[in-house]
Amino acid sequence: MNQGSVVNYVRALVALVTVTVLFGWCFAAVAQSTPMDPSSTTTVEPPGPPASTPPPIAAAPDEAAAEVQDEEEEEPKIRWDPYGYIKLDASVDSAAIDPGNFARWVANPALETDHTHFNITARQTRLGLWVLGPEEKSFQVRGRVEIDFYGGGGGENRNGVMLRHAYVQVDWQNRDLRLIAGQTSDIISPLVPRTVNYTVAWWSGNIGYRRPLVSLTKNFKFGDGGSGLALTGGVSRTIGDDFKPFEPGDAGSDSGLPTAQGRAAYTWTMGGRSGALGFSGHWGQEDIGPEMGLEDPEFDSWSTNLDVSIPLGGKATFKAEAFNGKNLDDYFGGVGQGINLALDREVESVGGWASVEFDPTDKARFAGGVGIDDPEDADLADGSRSLNRSVWGNFFYDFTDYLSTAWEVSYWATKYKGEEEGTAFRLQGALIFSF
Repeated sequence: MNQGSVVNYVRALVALVTVTVLFGWCFAAVAQSTPMDPSSTTTVEPPGPPASTPPPIAAAPDEAAAEVQDEEEEEPKIRWDPYGYIKLDASVDSAAIDPGNFARWVANPALETDHTHFNITARQTRLGLWVLGPEEKSFQVRGRVEIDFYGGGGGENRNGVMLRHAYVQVDWQNRDLRLIAGQTSDIISPLVPRTVNYTVAWWSGNIGYRRPLVSLTKNFKFGDGGSGLALTGGVSRTIGDDFKPFEPGDAGSDSGLPTAQGRAAYTWTMGGRSGALGFSGHWGQEDIGPEMGLEDPEFDSWSTNLDVSIPLGGKATFKAEAFNGKNLDDYFGGVGQGINLALDREVESVGGWASVEFDPTDKARFAGGVGIDDPEDADLADGSRSLNRSVWGNFFYDFTDYLSTAWEVSYWATKYKGEEEGTAFRLQGALIFSF
C-alpha cells in the first residue's frame, strides 16, 4: 500500500469517527434529556368552530368522556404545512448575460454579439411542505421538502423539477440542540442578500449552496441579555467535476471522503432585533483519477469565511460576507471555475458581498448591494473569467398579504483573462403570489 492510500484511509477513518461522534452526541442527548418545560414551547391549537355555529347539546358525563377520548384518538399525529409562491420574472439585458433567465456573469464579448436580450420565465416558482411530527417529551421532529423548476431537461415551456431541500430536523429545545439530516443549505456562509435575481449574488461574491449533509448545532446563551454562541459542525457529500465522460460518477465521490463544514457565530439582540458575527470554513477533496494522466490527481477544496448581520435602527439591516478559498466552483465561487487541468492546480479565489435592506413600511421593502469574485489570474488559462462584479438595487411592494411585485436594476462587469471585459445593465420585474 502506497503512502497516498494510507493517507486516504486515515482521512476516511477520521471522517467516520466524526460522523459517529455526531450521532453519539445526538442520541446521548435523547437518552439524558429531561421532560420539556411546557412554558418554553408554543403549541398550535386546532381552530374552534365559527362564531355563528350554535354550541352542541351537552352530552351525559359518560358520553362526553367517550367523545373526548375519541377526539383525542382521532387527532392527527402529523401536521402538514404547505407553503411557496408562484413567480413570473421578466428581464431586459443590454448585452448577453449568462444564462439569461437569471444573471451570473456577462458573456464573453469576443464570442457574443453585443445586443439587447429579453427573457421571461416562471421557473423560480417554489413549492414547499413542512411536516410537523408529534411533540415528544424532550424533542420535536419535523421534516421539509422544497422544489423549484430550475432543474435540467426540457425547453423553456417544459421545465424540469429541481430538489432544493429534503431533510429531517430534530430539536431538543431544553438543550438548545438541533440535528439536521438530508439535503439543505451549506453550513458555511449562511447569509443571502435580498435580490429579485434568482442567484442571490452567487458567482459574484456569495458562496454556499445546497447538498446532502448531516449537521449538529449547539447554542449557548450568555445570561438574559439575548447574546450567545452558536456552534455548528457537520459532514456533507463532496460534489466534484466529472472530467471523465467514459466513466460514471464524479471526482467528489471518487475521493472516498465527505466534506467537513463548520461555523461559530456570536449572536446578540439590539433593540429587539438580532445580529450575528460568524466564522466558517470547509475542507473536502476531489480525486480526478489516474486516467487523466495527471501527476497528482487529488485536488483540495477549502474556504475560510466571515459573515455579519447588524440591525441598523428599527427598519434597516446591514449584511455582508467575505471568503477566500480554492476549488470553489461547486460552492459558486471562483466565478464558476475550480480546477485547471492544464496547470494541474486548483483555482484560488477571494471575494464577498455587502448589502443594506430597508423596510420603511409593512408593504414596501428596499435593498441594495455590491458583490465581487476575484480568481487568481495565475491559476487561469487565457480567456477564463478573471473577475466578476455586480451592483444592484431593488424594490418589493405587497399589494395584499398574498400578491406582490418586485423590481430590480443591476450592473454586471466580467473580465476575461487577456481579452475584453464584458459589461451589461439588467432591468428585471416580477409578479409574485405567495401562500
